[in-house]
Amino acid sequence: MSLHGTVAEGFEPVRDAFARNFTALGERGAAVAVYRDGRKVVDLWGGTRDVDGTPGTEPWRRGTAQVVRSATKGVAAAVPLLLHRRGELDLDAPVGEYWPEFKAHGKERVLVRHVLNHRAGLPVLDRPLSPEDALDPLRGPAAVAAQSPVWEPGTDHGYHALTYGWLLDELVRRVSGGRGAGQWIADEIAGPLGLDLWVGLPAAEEEADRAGRVGRLAEPEPSRPGSGPRLRPKRSVTEAYENPESLTRRAFAAITPFPDQNDPVYRAAALPAANGIATADGLARFYAALIGEVDGVTRGVRLFDRATMELARAEESAGPDRVLVVGTRFGLGYMLHGSASPFLGPGSFGHPGRGGSLGFADPEAGIALGYVTNGFRKTVTADPRAQALVRAVRASLAQGPS
Repeated sequence: MSLHGTVAEGFEPVRDAFARNFTALGERGAAVAVYRDGRKVVDLWGGTRDVDGTPGTEPWRRGTAQVVRSATKGVAAAVPLLLHRRGELDLDAPVGEYWPEFKAHGKERVLVRHVLNHRAGLPVLDRPLSPEDALDPLRGPAAVAAQSPVWEPGTDHGYHALTYGWLLDELVRRVSGGRGAGQWIADEIAGPLGLDLWVGLPAAEEEADRAGRVGRLAEPEPSRPGSGPRLRPKRSVTEAYENPESLTRRAFAAITPFPDQNDPVYRAAALPAANGIATADGLARFYAALIGEVDGVTRGVRLFDRATMELARAEESAGPDRVLVVGTRFGLGYMLHGSASPFLGPGSFGHPGRGGSLGFADPEAGIALGYVTNGFRKTVTADPRAQALVRAVRASLAQGPS
């Protein structure tokens, strides 16, 4: 299996770690991109574009995109923060001020910031949505509006795995005159920055066969040389995922059964919590634009000013997560560096995708990283393949300036 792309001098450890992901961790197809101070220093890809990797499967090429699952949340979070910067959305206003129907069943005191910091108390639906209803832009928000909180809003936090998307999308629609988060991202973020990144894959991109097929990967054999240590979740975490009555199982089952992620209908819908499609470069370039200017034809385009960036990464929630059953840290829409999801350092902010993908930025180091894969593992917040790449970036920086 050959790798393709380029690595700037000093970032060779990232290339080595990326190669080991294939030889030791069972990677089928993936790409990683890293920017430093707005300049791309890593651009690598390899394997097959489709997870099955059968004979005749096309190779992963420059520009191959994949579903990035919850890494979508970090992209979507930029929308309300930018609306706030423009004075169109008050983070401390009740959600019901913008969305009157939402006030039902004791949700009058849910604030906009509670949606972003996972403190709204709405991680589950008493009546899970079918795939058809979940992809409808009206039915998902209506279901959340009809739901009662499972804890007093603002008093605790728990990962809103799927409901986050409907909450955020409807807020954006109410503020933007009917324009949902997916269209907002296309118009205001991906378009100006030239990103290969979509929340709602356009028909032209589907016809161009931009997105590969994703799927589950078997776990590496524990005795396989070089496979490294097996990550064993705590018993409490395992039990939470096995118990159909737990908040954990119910949060991830808010859509039942879950749609086929390779279905063009699913990819065309806009679920800001779960179905973004991106290249590694698109994800990395997005994060690079959150912390500074980016080289190339879009030089001078920057998404966040300093104040907005600090809002994004200021700790809003920390400690035991009522859904993920581990200690998590959140800013406004972004996971923060911590034991559950290690990034580069204390100031890093971003978001992983369940089973693999990762995007984050570290302003102090000037680093932005995007990693996408077509093979999903059981991991939720810290996939070993992504973590190997993060450690390699850290090692590259420790060697000195490139």
